[in-house]
Amino acid sequence: MLTALRRSASTKALARRLCAELIAQARMPVFFTSFGVPDTLDGRFDLVALHGWLVLDSVRNQPALSQALIDEVFLQFEEALRHLGTGDAGMNPRLKILARMFYGRLEAYRAAATPDDLAEAIRRNVFRGAEEREAQAGALAAYAMTARSRLAERDLAHGPLDFGPMPAM
Repeated sequence: MLTALRRSASTKALARRLCAELIAQARMPVFFTSFGVPDTLDGRFDLVALHGWLVLDSVRNQPALSQALIDEVFLQFEEALRHLGTGDAGMNPRLKILARMFYGRLEAYRAAATPDDLAEAIRRNVFRGAEEREAQAGALAAYAMTARSRLAERDLAHGPLDFGPMPAM
């Protein structure tokens, strides 16, 4: 029993660290300045979802860690909503909307079979389908493919997340 509790506590601690690191990466100014991701709640959400997919993909064979990471991401969403003034009565409906959006994006990114498919999913989600953002979406897709490979090569329990080099436009 105590071993299971310790394992659970260490999984939660690892998920907390991974979540903090993926959010820090998603908030890097280059995404807003060079790639033109809108520095809005929607833009920030989309970058967290993209980076969340990258990390979740690398731990897909660890269901307890995957669930703990999703739980931590949603705790961060809830905290952000509270900072924006959402009270208890409005929290569940807003979290349900965020969950639909988050899981929809995860599914779109998982379903992308090629870099072009991923670029299209990013253009649709991050840039709300804007045709003039194809180049930025393609560059973000290239970054995501590199980051995905880098994360797959590492043991995420030991050391910081490595998304690879910062993208350039």
